[in-house]
Amino acid sequence: MKKNKEIYKERREGVIVRNTGSSYIVRTDGGEEIPCRIKGNFRIKGIRTTNPVATGDRVIVSKAADDADYITEILPRRNYIIRRASNLSKESHILASNLDLAVLVVSLKEPATPTTFIDRFLATAEAYSVPAVLVINKCDMWDDDDRELAEGMRVLYESIGYKVFFTSAETRAGIEDLLSYLVGKVSLFAGNSGVGKSSLINALIPGAQLKTGKISDIHHTGTHTTTFSEMLQLPGGGALIDIPGVRGFGTIDFKPSEVSHFFPEIFRKSAECRYGDCKHVGEPGCAVVPAVENYEISQSRYASYLSILEELEDGEKYRKPF
Repeated sequence: MKKNKEIYKERREGVIVRNTGSSYIVRTDGGEEIPCRIKGNFRIKGIRTTNPVATGDRVIVSKAADDADYITEILPRRNYIIRRASNLSKESHILASNLDLAVLVVSLKEPATPTTFIDRFLATAEAYSVPAVLVINKCDMWDDDDRELAEGMRVLYESIGYKVFFTSAETRAGIEDLLSYLVGKVSLFAGNSGVGKSSLINALIPGAQLKTGKISDIHHTGTHTTTFSEMLQLPGGGALIDIPGVRGFGTIDFKPSEVSHFFPEIFRKSAECRYGDCKHVGEPGCAVVPAVENYEISQSRYASYLSILEELEDGEKYRKPF
């Protein structure tokens, strides 16, 4: 005997603006915000993720016979961006969907953001065709050496093609420039814990009143002050999708032969390699390794590239061939 199909009394379309992992808030096209749940067997075909729906998803909300509201359908995604759910997991976690921009907030001290973390995030944004920008925060804390380092990072990443902003939530340095760049876009706002992401959002969006945390005196790392993902409306139009801080950024679904495609400067140089399947780890006629030796390609970026290959190649370790 076939089970009776559940009958829904009302269907509305909207966007997920808050996701705690167990409950959701959907803002309908009419402006109403509806608390929703999902059915236990609700999953997205073809994507193995820890979260079946994400902030930014456009969905259909249906009211059941008991007057509870359920997400019953996800409309086609324009794009999305994911990371490995954990270092030991083979599953992915969708950070957000339907994005115009991915914003990575980093800091030079208290805590220092590793360049590998930056490069893995940017490579993932490239892989999922989401334009990315870099925000180096807490510029009010910099001494002369820090500013020299920040300027060097700006030259590096802007030479690759990424816009770079220097900001401070304390002094509001760079806030207006960043805000004008974000207006009209739906942007993912990401960063490792403690970089001042929540303070920065509070400076960009008056009234946001996000909780901020202190830096550990022992480990010089941040505490998680955001425990769920949420879409926040920007003054002047557009929105930020704030997600919990992450301490690592594991890539997923990359093929070794494709990794260089997600490092634009390596990909451009690889056109000069003798072999089309060159992995740029010392093969004859490789154009990338000499470019690294001659400082045409940053050694830190190349090291990040190798770290992803190491992760993908079943224990095979790649070392700098020079």
